[in-house]
Amino acid sequence: MIRILAAAAAAVAIVSPLNASELSEAVQKDYDDYLWPLFDHFHRNPELSLVETETAARMAAELASAGFDVTENVGGTGVVAVLENGAGPTVMMRADMDGLPVEEKSGLENASRKQQEDPITGNLVYTMHACGHDVHITSLVGTARQMAARTDEWSGKLILLVQPAEERVLGARMMKEDDLWERFGEPDYALAFHVSAGDVAGVINVSEGSPYAGADTVDIIIYGVGSHGAHPHRGKDPIVLGSQIVLALQTLVARELSPRAPGVVTVGSFHSGTKHNIISDRAHLQLTVRNTSEETRELLLNGIKRIAENMGRVAGLPDEKLPEVIISEESVPPTTNDATLARRLKSAWNAEIGAERVVDIPTTGMGAEDFPLLTVNPDIPSVYWAIGGTPKEDFEREAAGGEPVPSHHSPLFKISPEPAVTAGVESTVVALLELMAP
Repeated sequence: MIRILAAAAAAVAIVSPLNASELSEAVQKDYDDYLWPLFDHFHRNPELSLVETETAARMAAELASAGFDVTENVGGTGVVAVLENGAGPTVMMRADMDGLPVEEKSGLENASRKQQEDPITGNLVYTMHACGHDVHITSLVGTARQMAARTDEWSGKLILLVQPAEERVLGARMMKEDDLWERFGEPDYALAFHVSAGDVAGVINVSEGSPYAGADTVDIIIYGVGSHGAHPHRGKDPIVLGSQIVLALQTLVARELSPRAPGVVTVGSFHSGTKHNIISDRAHLQLTVRNTSEETRELLLNGIKRIAENMGRVAGLPDEKLPEVIISEESVPPTTNDATLARRLKSAWNAEIGAERVVDIPTTGMGAEDFPLLTVNPDIPSVYWAIGGTPKEDFEREAAGGEPVPSHHSPLFKISPEPAVTAGVESTVVALLELMAP
């Protein structure tokens, strides 16, 4: 436990009562004086999933200096900061902190040149905040400083959670399994946001539905009978069988799932064989399976197993050699916002930040998040929103046929930090003060 008894009121200039311009001015001043150098540090020094040791240590120190009780090493490198301020609800705000094994080619002056040993491969790789988690953790520090300075405006228990390994959808599960809620208290509400390269910088994009899909990582091991490539009749070719399975899997979405129900089955990897003229005895397919409901998930996963096994029977394999379907623990349910809570926060943002900055633009992809692992079993009302990170003129340039806006996980990815971080802090503080009003 780390405890700094001095309140952070002196760290952030605050004028009460809260109003939109006052909060914006306070957050902007804190960004200029404090948060920009912190963001710059995080952007230059990303760390990979499960080995975010320096990032976690810095976050622990920052949150402790803001006046929070801080516990480190929760579920690995996770950090939990708690500030109790009288009777009231318990609210959790989460930020993920891991980077990606990507060499940054954004052209930014503060582009990461950091290298780190990949815990999966053991290789030395370049690292990059190619998904904007540096925005998330910087904003969490800004939120901590604002909330510690505004204790006369709220009441209850505030939990700030710094999560590792979101990119591998492991961190939330690891923290939960480390008795997270038993140790720190089960929240009445849970919140999180993600910076978005697909939204205009500074806007708040909130939906009453499912902003992120559920995802399962699936492996199919195909067993064959090896033989010479010139004598295929003497073996059972796992490459031919694997190809038939890949094609048959596409019928799950095209012919078994309702046209109005979203679902994705993607085979991202197909490995087999060692040489031109050798028929292998094994093939390995790696899949990602996406959904927005438990019913769709069951349909897709059951269908994958049915197709793989029965295609093995079609190929004449005995039962002991039928393809094996393995569903990884790297699986997450859909992120589903509590509609009532989303409407409540949207109303507060409209009033305090301005309706022109609050939008509801549905996502067009099937990206996934492990945040919902924190909000199910037990079920906790939650809202997950997006903060725009790309200047409007960049979208206009793209629409005119110019350079496209880089996507998340791209080596070209870049976020405009000032509007993203300040909007992240503003939206979070407004949400917390709404939920924790005395």
